[in-house]
Amino acid sequence: MDDILDSWAERGAGDVPLRIFLVEDSEDVRDLIVESLAEIAGVSLAGYAESEVDALLHLQHNSYDVLILDIQLKQGNGMSLLQSLARSDTQRQNEVKVVFSNHVSPTYRRAGQQCGVGHFFDKSSELPLLYDLLEKLAREKMGVASYTPANTPPGSALPGGI
Repeated sequence: MDDILDSWAERGAGDVPLRIFLVEDSEDVRDLIVESLAEIAGVSLAGYAESEVDALLHLQHNSYDVLILDIQLKQGNGMSLLQSLARSDTQRQNEVKVVFSNHVSPTYRRAGQQCGVGHFFDKSSELPLLYDLLEKLAREKMGVASYTPANTPPGSALPGGI
């Protein structure tokens, strides 16, 4: 993963318009997401955190375009983080919030929606859908024509949305 992060740093922040912040405590899952992000043109990892406290500190002082977070963390909870962000003075309306977790129950979906989560993806089976969403957002941010993933009829919503 360090090689990927180094190559992104060499690109320069001005060259990459879609900034993603990742909150994930599993190193293996984090590496998988970061490797997937590296394949998407127009995407930059703005940073990552492994705990709720570290994520909150970073997010209150830095901007990003997309927040991807897990619900269950070794220290803290992704839903609690979302609630803290919703209450904070640094809440920014244009940021896309995405939950990528093994805990995608209707209860979590409702709570997430109240905190501004736009998309829920199941970590065990929906990484390709997360990838498609991020590719679409990056293309839109770069002003490239709208992207429709394979097997998605034009005009339909991406799976995983609320």
